Order: sequence, then C-alpha cells, then structure tokens
Amino acid sequence: MAIERTLVVVKPDGVERSLIGEIISRYERQGLKIKALKLFRADESLVKRHYPDGLAKIIGEKSVKAGSKIENPEAHGKKILEQLRKFISSENVIAMVLEGENAIQRVRDITGYTDPAAAEKGTIRGDLGADSIAKANVEMRPVKNLVHASGTVEEAEKEIGLWFRKDEIY
Repeated sequence: MAIERTLVVVKPDGVERSLIGEIISRYERQGLKIKALKLFRADESLVKRHYPDGLAKIIGEKSVKAGSKIENPEAHGKKILEQLRKFISSENVIAMVLEGENAIQRVRDITGYTDPAAAEKGTIRGDLGADSIAKANVEMRPVKNLVHASGTVEEAEKEIGLWFRKDEIY
C-alpha cells in the first residue's frame, strides 16, 4: 500500500463541542501521523476554493439519498453550499495533514458516512455526531458532521495545497 497524505478539517461544531482531542486521537490510534496542524478561522476565499460551486449537485443528491423530497436537487444543493461556506468560516477550525498507508481511505473509514444519523457506530460521526441530513434539510442548513476528510488522492493534494503552505508540512 502507498503512503498517502490527506486533509482533515475539524469543523466548527467539533471545535465548539471540545471534541478536537477525541477526534485527533482516533486517527493517531490507527497509526496515522500528523504532518501539519493549525487552529484558525478560514476566510471566504479559502472556503470558496475548498467548496466550489460544482459541489451543489453532489450535495443535492446526498439530500435526496437521505430521504428528502426535493424537486430540484442542484438548486437545493446551491442553497446548502452557501450555508456550508458560512458555517465553515463562522468559527475556528482545526486543519491537519495526516499521513500513512492508504491514509485517504483509512481516514474516511474512521470518520464515517457524511450523515451522522446513518454513520456506523465506531466511527467519529457515528459515535459523536448529533445531527442528520434530514434534520438539516428541514432547517435549510448544512449538516453538522464534525469533520471534513478528502475523498481521493487528487482531492487530497488539491485541498492540502489550499489549506497549507509547503513549509507548514513536516
């Protein structure tokens, strides 16, 4: 298996609920190494590059998959995307680069499914999540699911470059 690096962002809900240590320790206990770590408030420019407009359709499709009856998933996704951007930049976040064998998939497995209500027990979202996509859709807001984790090698490389300068990664 290849040694990979991936981006993990503990979102404002994870920071506000004082879950930073618990979340980080779950990754470290699985042998992943922290290569960069910082606490800060993401600005609008970073958030727009991290969550580009093209995600609206994917967000809308996840809402439909979660059981919401939505006529236009892409339009719904656009509204949620704007709320997500506001949420991520509303308070401090922890951004980190993790490294290890097959790190991207391992981090996703440890993190759990996007919807905390459907995430498996034993995962961060399944154990610590207190929200659901269905509830968030009714309230027209993003789901508070504690963590963002890159999904592919290409996505991880792009996202790490957005959140960290090369000299910040060890």
